[in-house]
Amino acid sequence: MVEEQIIARGIKDERIISAFLEIPREEFIPCEFRDLAYRDFPLSIGCGQTISQPYMVALMTEVLSPLPGEKILEVGTGSGYQSAILAYLGAKVFTIERISELAKKAQETLARLGYYVRIRVGDGTLGWKEEAPFTGIIVTAGVDKIPPPLMEQLAIGGRMVIPLGGRLSQVLTKIEKFAESNFGKEEICSCIFVPLLGKYGYS
Repeated sequence: MVEEQIIARGIKDERIISAFLEIPREEFIPCEFRDLAYRDFPLSIGCGQTISQPYMVALMTEVLSPLPGEKILEVGTGSGYQSAILAYLGAKVFTIERISELAKKAQETLARLGYYVRIRVGDGTLGWKEEAPFTGIIVTAGVDKIPPPLMEQLAIGGRMVIPLGGRLSQVLTKIEKFAESNFGKEEICSCIFVPLLGKYGYS
């Protein structure tokens, strides 16, 4: 997986490569799909949700570029695999999942593997105001426009990685916050994520 799907496609950050080598991806996947854990496509984790293909997780992490000690907000915990990657890299991870069953399962898996991550069940489009600002925000579901609370909770000098577009396809986008009303935007690549549901997402 690491050689063929991640390094071969241009992921260069040695810290991220180490994370993918060390973290057992199969632990975040339902038993019936574990033999497919290292294949190059998303997999169902139940409740209509998926774990993204390994390359997309690596790419989003590299675009976010989290540094040790930085506060990172993840919107859409899912299986907890992205949370584990961020925690392995030394980030202080706060993650929100709207489906309590997935949040509970992710919390158990992360704890079992020794990763400390704070998980909240709720509407990810509202962010986590009490813990803001965040140096980085990573959104693992697609939405047509950036939820205003996430823009507000992003620290000045911070960056956000988010799939922007329609329900069926998006463009992975990096947002940088230079000042309260000054943002930069960089389009990375086309992608397909499940829709982001919530007050500032899809209903």
